[in-house]
Amino acid sequence: MSLAFTTAQKTLQSIKSMLPRLVTSGVVVAGEPTLYVEPANVLTVCDFLKNHTGTRCKALMDVTAIDVPTREKRFEVAYQLLSVEHNSRMRVKTLVGGHEGDSGVPSLAGIFSSANWLEREVWDMYGIYFEGHPDLRRILTDYGFQGHPLRKDFPLSGFVECRYDPSKKRVVTEPLELTQEFRQFEFLSPWKEK
Repeated sequence: MSLAFTTAQKTLQSIKSMLPRLVTSGVVVAGEPTLYVEPANVLTVCDFLKNHTGTRCKALMDVTAIDVPTREKRFEVAYQLLSVEHNSRMRVKTLVGGHEGDSGVPSLAGIFSSANWLEREVWDMYGIYFEGHPDLRRILTDYGFQGHPLRKDFPLSGFVECRYDPSKKRVVTEPLELTQEFRQFEFLSPWKEK
């Protein structure tokens, strides 16, 4: 075992022993500890990781998500934390459902200022609600955009198309019309004998 893996394993065990009811599980991947927590505990765990002398993860580098529609809780939200003082990284992950009435994940904007835009991006692309966010609105798509483009069930062609209409002398948005029906193609070589 490498020194980095051993150190990360010790850090993971230490955090799990200090927060036994908040951290559900953990794993070390590529020498970096990953903590799994319930959505309600994300705020408490990240605040602990920021202020504890053993971790000092003062920078939130990224917030992202993964969509796995076959799971009951289809979204996995991942927070990438950095400790400049200890020259280490840590990951916090939580699972959320994405269903109507799902309270989502508490916002980290009060702890990390960078969370403001990062959470807006995840909201825009995946539709994951961040409870208590000061300004949760679209950031990458238009305000009238329907749906969330990085969800696995979002259609590849989208719902609407934008084009310039020379008669109106402006850009118009219309429902998408496909010019041809979907066809199944066989990509077999025509030179191959059947």
